[in-house]
Amino acid sequence: MPTFQDGNILIVDDDAGILTSAQLFLKQYYKKVYVELNPEQIHSHLKKHQIHIVLLDMNFQKGRNDGEDGFKYLRQILDIQPQAQVIFMTAYGDIDMAVKALKSGAIDFVTKPWKNEKFLTTVETANKLAQNARQLEELKNSRQYQSEQEAKEIEGFIGSAKSFLLAKATMEKVAVSDANVLLLGENGTGKGLAAKFIHQNSDRSERPMITIDMGVLSETLIESELFGHEKGAFTDAGKQKIGRLELAHRGTLFLDEIGNLSLPAQAKLLSVLQNKKFSRLGSNQEIDIDIRLICATNMSLYNMVEQGTFRQDLLYRINTVEVTMPNLSERVSDIPQLVTYYLSSFKNRYAKHTLSITSEEVEKLKRMNWPGNIRELQHATERAVILAETEQLLASDFQNQRTDKKAIPESKSLDLKQMEISFIKKAMAIHEGNVTHAAKELGIDRLALHRRLEKYGL
Repeated sequence: MPTFQDGNILIVDDDAGILTSAQLFLKQYYKKVYVELNPEQIHSHLKKHQIHIVLLDMNFQKGRNDGEDGFKYLRQILDIQPQAQVIFMTAYGDIDMAVKALKSGAIDFVTKPWKNEKFLTTVETANKLAQNARQLEELKNSRQYQSEQEAKEIEGFIGSAKSFLLAKATMEKVAVSDANVLLLGENGTGKGLAAKFIHQNSDRSERPMITIDMGVLSETLIESELFGHEKGAFTDAGKQKIGRLELAHRGTLFLDEIGNLSLPAQAKLLSVLQNKKFSRLGSNQEIDIDIRLICATNMSLYNMVEQGTFRQDLLYRINTVEVTMPNLSERVSDIPQLVTYYLSSFKNRYAKHTLSITSEEVEKLKRMNWPGNIRELQHATERAVILAETEQLLASDFQNQRTDKKAIPESKSLDLKQMEISFIKKAMAIHEGNVTHAAKELGIDRLALHRRLEKYGL
């Protein structure tokens, strides 16, 4: 069984023999090959079918060989289907006419009679261009929706804790530049949302932000996703694929969990960043690229450099500016604002508009342990909304085998000194460094807390 290419072809010529010959030949490679003797019917074909490639004769009137008929119908084709790739056909191999044809919007020029191998290569090249045009058009059509979704998502990029505001201020400054950004922080601290915030506030916001999660892809798939591949580049590469780098051209590329990138892939990425060009897998053709790179990881890349598992030169390339996203334990005062936002969102999603939570219950949420950070708080809020049986939510509705912060300290040690340090850190985090309130939380006076802070160097 032959392997058919994607792509619909229309052949227009006033010579029935040419039509039959071209159709029989191309039918071996393409499923849909339409033919038309009368160029006045081109409009009808384009209205009925999505045509990707048009093979168009240049002369339809006897005694004329100036190609004006072809130019006339070329304009009609591109008016109706601008993404169509037009190849002119003529028995007169005139170089001046060829140049004029290309300037008018055709993508190539073949003379009759043709050699099958050259003819097929020309059509295949046109088909690749058509596929690229379709993908870019789909991306363009979805861009408005994506932009709206991204803008809606970053509405939740909120908080007033000092640690969060400092990180956000850095992002606002770097967003207007083209500097590469490395986002650091534990899982669930909002690195993905931070990347969208930077992109939305950049000069590239009208272009896409393309994301690759390195943590869920094998080494082979990472390179294919990043660079794309040509048909036959490896087993199962049945057709050409445009990589994320190419899709991110003039936009932003977000590489999440970059610490999972293999050393060979790191070398290739470094080359792209240095030379601003790359090749698809299975191809030697270089493609120029213009991207803004944002990376994120919860790993210590500096330790990985020391261990030889991450390239130091790549680290210097990707961390022009570093931003560390604070843990939720470092921005406890933001919990009321975050809960209010998530509660409003999930109430609308699940049509539970009468749900509410009191400030007293929110205060209890501030004392709970959130090792999963903001993501855990978000999921806990969604779960509470889904399972709610009354209109008033309680802090206990958000719990999932979690324990009050004051009951078990972060330290797993039973050493009294370490436990005291852990309690003090928690109290200071809850009250954002307010010694008076933290001391009250701990059940000691303000001076006693000051002495302990000095003693432990906190």
